[in-house]
Amino acid sequence: MSAEAVAEAEYFSKDFEWETLRQEIEDNPSYQYHLLPFTYTTPSQQQEIQVSEDSKAWKRFHLRHSTGKFFKERRYLLKEFPELVSCKEFSKVLEVGCGNGSSVIPILRGNQDIIVYACDCSSETLERAKEIVHSTNIFAVQNRFHPFFCDFAFTGFPKWLVCDSCVESFSLKQQEYSSDVKEGGVADKSGSYLSRECGCCIGGVDFVSLIFTLSAVPQKKMSSAIMECFSVLKPGGLLLFRDYGLYDMTMLRFEQEKRVGFREYMRSDGTRSYFFCLDTVRDLFVGVGFIELELEYCCVKSVNRRKGKSMQRVWVHGKFQKPA
Repeated sequence: MSAEAVAEAEYFSKDFEWETLRQEIEDNPSYQYHLLPFTYTTPSQQQEIQVSEDSKAWKRFHLRHSTGKFFKERRYLLKEFPELVSCKEFSKVLEVGCGNGSSVIPILRGNQDIIVYACDCSSETLERAKEIVHSTNIFAVQNRFHPFFCDFAFTGFPKWLVCDSCVESFSLKQQEYSSDVKEGGVADKSGSYLSRECGCCIGGVDFVSLIFTLSAVPQKKMSSAIMECFSVLKPGGLLLFRDYGLYDMTMLRFEQEKRVGFREYMRSDGTRSYFFCLDTVRDLFVGVGFIELELEYCCVKSVNRRKGKSMQRVWVHGKFQKPA
């Protein structure tokens, strides 16, 4: 790769301390409105109508940006989540909110045995993702990339990912495994007791990636959306999370009238964004049954050389496991 591509591929997480940034923001009077509690002034029925408009707004967004390379390939993902490289052969990944494939491509390129299922709420964007991914020289990409339409926060995932009978089977196998461990038995180290497939579904996935996706989900829908991700993971599977963190530069740019909730904002095009603190992420994922493995702020200085400006970006990085 070129020097520029290598730089893009590096994974940095600590250019500055989040606590230092927090103190600077909270001491600045011009940012005080970001810290205030939010009181809803519209009836709950109208709020529900607005929530139902979210998917339409994102579809319009993707339609506008369906041509050209709006998103850069996220080459840092394999450094941030090395499990995607070191996982067992033919592991399955569900990329939720895949957009034009900016996260899919590095995963497929980094592991020639991995299989990626990718969904989005925009059929136009899925078509664009197909074009971009299939235009690469990635090994056997036709057999390893499976895009499908799904608005997971509102409709849930299709049963062909994992059916009700397999979910029940997972639960029974977990109980049997726990019993074997207590009795000193030896488990099948291959994990096949948790991943048998039947004719009605693919038997669940080994990884779910939520990369800048949950922040676009209305806050009221987040818990149920995460529960959907939990349900399609095999026991022992990992959820890989990266999203906007509290006091990120983009949060501070929102004007007061753009607030639609506490730490939740709406852009002029109708798309929304939420900014997470670690406690919120922990409560959301642990609350539906996940085990926290890693959770931290990634604090990176981004320099715009053309304008001579330095910007402080904040993201939240997390790894969560479904109990085995």
